[in-house]
Amino acid sequence: MSVVLIAGSPGRLSRTAALIDFINSELQEKGIETDVFNVNEFDGNEVFFADFTAPQIVRYREAIAKADAVVLATPVYQACFSGALKLLLDLIPERGLKGKVVLPLANGGSDSHLLVIDYALKPVLSALGASNVLGGVYVNAKQLTLDGETRYQVGEEASARISRSIEELIETLPSQSSASASAYQRSVAYA
Repeated sequence: MSVVLIAGSPGRLSRTAALIDFINSELQEKGIETDVFNVNEFDGNEVFFADFTAPQIVRYREAIAKADAVVLATPVYQACFSGALKLLLDLIPERGLKGKVVLPLANGGSDSHLLVIDYALKPVLSALGASNVLGGVYVNAKQLTLDGETRYQVGEEASARISRSIEELIETLPSQSSASASAYQRSVAYA
């Protein structure tokens, strides 16, 4: 099983990247293969002009194609997801998310933007063929605290909500669902 994680914030010190790092750690602890892409690691000209021959873009598109699931996180700017994330989504082929489970996350300065996932991000994901988009998680910036000057830490309440979404993601994946069911059946048989 393979999961691609996309951090859609152009900032170097980013709450959005902290969310992706948190999820990446949880998935790796569960033995799930991950591939992380941060928008600020791409060459801006290659992304803006959709240079499909650029090595980083080739690797990104290949990872999306083979992934079972995609997790993406975005900061909220002007009541919408980031334009940088939109540029990365534009690199995905038409219907490129078909058959994949998608978990969207957003973080913003207030709860006023709580519905940005449903009203702004999900329509774009649907246009890319995603039919299995999970509920998503919105995290208020107050739930992400700066640890010194180097990185953000995900607060306890946000961690719990994200962990529940990760469990839902894993349960939704076909290969994991059958493996989980088999493990459950074995545990019941020995009880």
